[in-house]
Amino acid sequence: RFEEALQEARQVDKLLSEGPADDCLEEKFPLLGVPITVKEAFSLHGMPNTSGLVNRRNVIATSDATVVSRLKRAGAIPLGVTNCSELCMWYESSNRVYGRTNNPYDLQRIVGGSSGGEGGVLAAACSVIGVGSDIGGSIRMPAFFNGVFGHKPTTGVVPNDGQFPNARGVRTSFLCTGPMCRYAEDLEPMLRVMAGPGVNKLKLNEKVSLEKIKFHCMDHDGGSIFVSPVDKEILQAQKKVVEHLEGELGVQVRRVAIHKMKYSFQIWSAMMSSEDSDGQEAQLFTDLLGDHGKPVWPLWELMKWLVGMSSHTLPAIALGLTEKLMKLNPGGKAKLVSMGKSLQEEMEALLGPDGVLLYPSHPTIAPRHHSPICMPFNFAYTAIFNVLGLPVTQCPLGLSSEGLPLGIQLVAASYNDHLTLAVARYLEKAFGGWVLPGKV
Repeated sequence: RFEEALQEARQVDKLLSEGPADDCLEEKFPLLGVPITVKEAFSLHGMPNTSGLVNRRNVIATSDATVVSRLKRAGAIPLGVTNCSELCMWYESSNRVYGRTNNPYDLQRIVGGSSGGEGGVLAAACSVIGVGSDIGGSIRMPAFFNGVFGHKPTTGVVPNDGQFPNARGVRTSFLCTGPMCRYAEDLEPMLRVMAGPGVNKLKLNEKVSLEKIKFHCMDHDGGSIFVSPVDKEILQAQKKVVEHLEGELGVQVRRVAIHKMKYSFQIWSAMMSSEDSDGQEAQLFTDLLGDHGKPVWPLWELMKWLVGMSSHTLPAIALGLTEKLMKLNPGGKAKLVSMGKSLQEEMEALLGPDGVLLYPSHPTIAPRHHSPICMPFNFAYTAIFNVLGLPVTQCPLGLSSEGLPLGIQLVAASYNDHLTLAVARYLEKAFGGWVLPGKV
């Protein structure tokens, strides 16, 4: 929507030229004139809202999602919407509506998903701030693969209204809408606007003394058989962060080994498909694929895909098949849900009012296109924190030997988003933050 954006920018110029800018204007419009992009899964008036689903290719949003409306009212100017994976449930942003998004650091690599277009657009300096959503790492993986900042807020603070698909049942406790930015300092003002009155639940006005934070560090999940080992360069980057914190702040970073993290993928899967407190079952992914049309049969779609006739992507079909298998072991699922609740209590107790955990954002740096299908469960490194409801900031840490972004997750106890945001600002100064693609 470049023409409309330019027109709105001219109106901002006119407003500013009419008189000296005062504090009242800054208070009323904290994002006045700031260009923004929005994940296509969110309604942005007049723009497509397909979520990469072919049978929604003619859907045009007639209103704004709640967070989009709040950002516009704060003065932000939307440039357009950005690509995502089909129905936002895969970590490569490719679909049959728009095709595939490439990583600006290496076009043969993925941007991640599902907010992958957003990550790519920010990294390529097309936009400065963006809106993403995250139910299994969909803000943090693209932010990591594209070397930008992304924040998954504490659950239930920022409204999810106006995105497709939206969460139902128990998943409303796991889906989070949050900010993605090139610069750490932009996360907090965006979060304030997006949260609206919900921001009162957070402690964003509290001054953070970094020296008083209790830092914990975990190098990997403990060796899950479903997940790739953590890349050496990611481990080295994390080690440098630990050394920097200990050397510069004089803190002691405590190494922890949380045994249940080894079952992150299984816990996330079980909790995603569990019933809520009213006994309502989670919406089936296959129902979403049909989008109020004919039911989708994953096995039949797989046959069609093999001969190039399916309108769905292979990851979406595979997820539909996996969903059917999950229903076959209700006893095992109940045990994993119980383990998840126990892990949540353990994490809250460990982190407390002043703790931050350092944890890898993903086991590998940005993979090549199509390869995620060979390592489909690697998203467990981000997904576990969705079902635990904890706030997490993904922070870039420079580039690897291949010129691809490195990064780290900063995790705090519920409603302590201010801690992870403060540490992200500190690490940006220490490690340089976002690096322009092609600069090296």
